[in-house]
Amino acid sequence: MAAKNWSFRMTPTRAVLMALAAIGGALMVYRLVVGLGPTTNLNDQWPWGMWIGFDVLTGVALAGGGYSTCLLVNVMGIKKFAPIARAALLTSLIGYLLVMVGLFLDIGRWFNFWRPFVSWGHTSILFEVFWCVSLYTTVQLLEFGEIATEKVGKRWHGIFKKILPVLLIVGVLLPTLHQSSLGSLYVIEVGKLYPLWWSLLLPIFFLMSSFFVGPAMVSLESLLSSRATGHKPEYNILQSLIKVAGYMMLVYLVLKIGDLFYRGAAGLVFAGNLEGNMFLLEMIAGIIIPLVICFTPKLRNSKAGLATFSVLVVAGVILNRMNVVFTGMSDYIGGSYFPSAIEWLVSIGLVAMGVLAYLFIVENFNIVPKEQHEAETDKETAAVKHTA
Repeated sequence: MAAKNWSFRMTPTRAVLMALAAIGGALMVYRLVVGLGPTTNLNDQWPWGMWIGFDVLTGVALAGGGYSTCLLVNVMGIKKFAPIARAALLTSLIGYLLVMVGLFLDIGRWFNFWRPFVSWGHTSILFEVFWCVSLYTTVQLLEFGEIATEKVGKRWHGIFKKILPVLLIVGVLLPTLHQSSLGSLYVIEVGKLYPLWWSLLLPIFFLMSSFFVGPAMVSLESLLSSRATGHKPEYNILQSLIKVAGYMMLVYLVLKIGDLFYRGAAGLVFAGNLEGNMFLLEMIAGIIIPLVICFTPKLRNSKAGLATFSVLVVAGVILNRMNVVFTGMSDYIGGSYFPSAIEWLVSIGLVAMGVLAYLFIVENFNIVPKEQHEAETDKETAAVKHTA
C-alpha cells in the first residue's frame, strides 16, 4: 500500500508555536554571529545560565521517559506498557535533540564543537557527559529509524528491525551514565553548593529523579497530545505507569531524608531562609503531594489526579535542577544573574520547535496506538448495520 501524503493540520495554537519557533531560530543565528556577550546576561561569576541549567541539565532529566519506558517494556518484559513505548521514545528523542542544540548554543567558541571528538579529556566529567549524550542521541535516532522506515525508505526496515534489540539495550545503559554524571558535576562543589542539595548521593538522586520523571512526562505528553491530535489516551496504562514512578519516588524520599540526617543538614530545612523554603517547596509539591495522589487509588485513577501528578512531578524535577544550579550556588558565587530576553526567547523557541516536531511526527508516522480506536470504530459501524 502506498504511503499516505504528508500532512500537518494548522490551528491557531500551532500558528503561535510556529511564530515562537521562528523567533527563537532567528535569535539562535544572531547569538552564533555576535557571541554570548551581547545575547546573554552571563558573566564571570555566572558562566552557566538558563541554556545550561534549563535547556541541558533539566532537559536531559525530562527526556528520561525513553530509557525508563524501554527498561520496563524491553528489559523487564512488562508488555502492558508497550502501547506507549513509541510515544516515549519520540518524546525522549526530541528532548535530547533540543538538549544538543542548547549545549551547542552555550559553547563560547561554538565553531570548536568538534574538539571533544578528538581531544580525549577522559578525566573530565563533562567529557563523559558529552560523549554519552551524543552517543545516546545517535542511538535514539537509529531506534526511530525502525519507525520511520515503515513509511519512508522501506527497503531498510528489515535492517533496522534486526539491530533494534541491540540498540534498545545500549539505549538503556547509556542514560544511566550521563544522568548520574550530571549529578557528579556538583559533588565536586564541596563547600560551594548549599548543604540541602550537596551530597555524595547526588549522582544517585539525579539518576532516580530522571527515572521517575519519565512516566510523568509520558503521561503529560499523552494527555496534551490527545487534545491536539484527537486520539484517546491509554488511561489504564498511564495510571499503572505513574504507580511505578511512585515506588521510585518513595525510595528517593526515604534516601533524601536519611541523607539529610546522616550529614547533619536536616535542621536547615526549616531555617526559614530562601534555600530552606525552596527545598521545602521542591519536596512537598514535587514529591510528597504526588506520592499522596499516586497511592490513593481514587485520585490516581481519575483524569484530574493523573494530570496533577504529572504536572507536579515534572515541575518538581525542574525546580530541583534549578535549585542545584542557581539557588544552591547563589550564596557562594555572589553577584547576580537573570536570563536576558534573548535567553528566554531562545529557550521558548526550542520548546515550540519540539512541540511542533512531535505533532508533525505523530500525524505522519505510527506513533500513537490505533488498534483501540479502530476497534471502537468497528463496533460503532457494526451497531449501525445491526440497527439498519
